[in-house]
Formats: sequence, structure tokens, C-alpha cells
Amino acid sequence: MSTVDMLAMIADERHRMAELIESLKPGQLLAPSLCEGWTVHDVAAHLCAPWIFGARRIVPAVVRHGFRVHRANAELVRELALDLTAEEIGRQLRMNAEFTFNPRLVSPLGQLTDLQVHGQDICRPLGLARDLVPERMLLSLEFLLGPRARGSFVPRGRLDGLRFIADDLEWAAGQGLLTVRGTGEALLLALTGRPVVLDELSGSGVAALRARIT
Repeated sequence: MSTVDMLAMIADERHRMAELIESLKPGQLLAPSLCEGWTVHDVAAHLCAPWIFGARRIVPAVVRHGFRVHRANAELVRELALDLTAEEIGRQLRMNAEFTFNPRLVSPLGQLTDLQVHGQDICRPLGLARDLVPERMLLSLEFLLGPRARGSFVPRGRLDGLRFIADDLEWAAGQGLLTVRGTGEALLLALTGRPVVLDELSGSGVAALRARIT
């Protein structure tokens, strides 16, 4: 996978997110998302953080919170949500679709994964269908099972002893004897700690994964 191809995928996901956010009604924007403590509007605003805040504010926030990316994001997102309307968020995503933000802690694969997961964080609680691109899901699943996601996207220890199988993608990864099976989308959300999908999974490792997430 070339860098050019990866950046094109990220740009396309930002355009898709812009269309989604611009289509939402005020009541939908105020609804809780799958991100604990964040509304749909908060999640949407968070996607603009890389170019509005930049590495000079994001990286120190991550360091200040012990490299816990989600806690650093929570510190910054409230300000963005207050400043940006849904229309402005959509415009920002289109204008900056090709923006690159690649410090060591947030690789292009991390950005691609963030966009896919947050799209579902918005759509699932609103009862909206949103298809993910299989090729991109595969890239993100591989990223989440790899070392670069450990400690940021995936807490250390969550995946220990587990093997994950995406039945719709013909994909499997992980070193464990206990299996967790489901759709690629459900695994993507489970790996990033969304308990709403746990009942959609099957296999001998689901109980262990549930205990680690909840």
C-alpha cells in the first residue's frame, strides 16, 4: 500500500464524513454517540482537530495524559464543538480532506481507522446504515492487531490470548487459542472498545473480551 493510496483513502473518508454530518438534524447532532460522554456533534468536531490544533497542541496533550489518546482528545474536543457548527465541520472536512498529520503517535493508518470508527460512533446510535469499504476495514483491522495501535487505540492486554476472525472479510489474526468471530465492522468497534457490538460476536474468547472492555 503506497502512501499516495493511503492518503487518497483518508481524503475520501473525510468527504464521506462531511456528507454524513451535513445530513444530520439538530436533534441528531445532540444525541449521545458511542464515545462515552461525547455527543454526535462532539465526535464530528473532533475530526477537525488535526488541522485546527496541529501537532503542537495535540502531542503535548497526549504526553500530558500519559499517552492516553482518548483522554487527550477529550481535553481538546469541547472547545472545537463550541466553535464549529455542523455546516462548518462539513466545510472543514472538505477543505482539508488531503491534510496530512503523521507524527509518530498517529500514523496514516491511525487516521484511516479513526475516521471509520467515528463514522460508526455517529451512525449506530442514530439507527443509520453506513457501509464501510472492505479494503479499508482490512487495513484498519491489521493496524489494530499490530504494535503501533497498542496503548493508544487498543489498551495493552485487551488482545492477549485472543484470535479474531472476520467472517465477511475472510480475515483472521491474533496469536491466542480463544476465538472471537463477527463481521469486520463489529470487530473494528470491539477492538476499539465499543461494548455495543459484543452481543454480535461469537466464539470462545468473547467472554474474556467482554470483561476487558466493560
